[in-house]
Amino acid sequence: MTERASEPATPVAPFPISAEVRESARRADALGLCPECFGRLFGRLGHGFTNPERARKIEEALGGRSEAPREPCPLCEGAFERLDLWVRRALTAAKGIEWHRFSCGSRWNPETLAKEEAIWTQVGTSWGESIRGAFNRELGKRVAAASGAEGTRDDPDIVLVADLPPGRIELTILPLYFRGRYRKFDRTIPQTRWPCRGCEGRGCDRCQGTGKTYPTSVEEIIAAPFLRATGGTSSRFHGMGREDIDVRMLGRGRPFVLEILTPVHRTVPLEAIAEELAREPEPRVEVDRLGVTNAREVVRVKEASPAKTYRVGVLGDVPEAKVNEALTFVAGRTISQRTPTRVAHRRSDRARSRRILGARLESVEAGRFTLELRTEAGTYVKEWVEGDGGRTEPNLSGLLGIPLKVDFLDVLEVHDSEE
Repeated sequence: MTERASEPATPVAPFPISAEVRESARRADALGLCPECFGRLFGRLGHGFTNPERARKIEEALGGRSEAPREPCPLCEGAFERLDLWVRRALTAAKGIEWHRFSCGSRWNPETLAKEEAIWTQVGTSWGESIRGAFNRELGKRVAAASGAEGTRDDPDIVLVADLPPGRIELTILPLYFRGRYRKFDRTIPQTRWPCRGCEGRGCDRCQGTGKTYPTSVEEIIAAPFLRATGGTSSRFHGMGREDIDVRMLGRGRPFVLEILTPVHRTVPLEAIAEELAREPEPRVEVDRLGVTNAREVVRVKEASPAKTYRVGVLGDVPEAKVNEALTFVAGRTISQRTPTRVAHRRSDRARSRRILGARLESVEAGRFTLELRTEAGTYVKEWVEGDGGRTEPNLSGLLGIPLKVDFLDVLEVHDSEE
């Protein structure tokens, strides 16, 4: 439905008028089409010509048209003569919105499109350009000239659709995307907004009218200054995986993409936003490597499966030598993990194979010890330590022969492609 708005190229060759083109033109002559619609019957001939220029070339070859164009045109009904009106409507619809790149489209009466198909058959042309495509292109050229913005199919800021039957412009503001990495220091906040299970986000006594299970999240903390700067209505947060609420995210941080919906402003002071987040008296979330990106980055982030390094505090009184022996046994080995009990209510119950890529003992104290682990993406570290009732095998608790309990868990590194 959208066409790239670009300046017509300079003609590089004479307009080709064969006997077959002449015959089709003679059949079209009696229809009373406007120059735009007449020339568009041959829109795929003569690179660099506008459709009215094509019409003139063919008229010259025929020695003129026997039937003058009717008013209004029986096909487009004067739509191309009203292009400047559509430009004014487009600029009015986008007033107050910051945009630098745009795409144009149009919506036509189905009867008009069917009439065009019938004319092509009647005339016998195989070179026609659709009325929709031509209108989109010409509207895009004029909007670009009037606004100074760039017409493009790739990553536009807004989409302008001329809805011809009712005579209005439909404006769509495309999201803004920002990439970065976050570190989370608070063990009480989730990664994304967590709707209240009781009211599903509507607000109830259980959530004190907030509609949320937790007061805030990594998403809300990061999104707040972006929403203020852009005037956006809401956000979506796309992380490269996620950590549990009680897990800290340290090291270089976890890659993410923040999507801002319906932004009014698109020029955003990224350094100022990072500084604003860092000015919290007791920072819960820290961000860096902020930059502007696009929807394709969301796919990359969501599909990535990087290994991760963890620090795990474990409660259990075990001799140091026995812990080291168990870690030597598991390093590089594959484990089988059924969906953990704690998430079985929202995930399908199936077994997954994962590897403990590396493991070492950091420290041992009375009744506790600390490990550093490197695992494949998707490994449930808590369940590997505790066993989860045998749903993870082998598990550290089983190897050591005593019940273990995870005291704390930190993600030290996400080993993605930026490493």
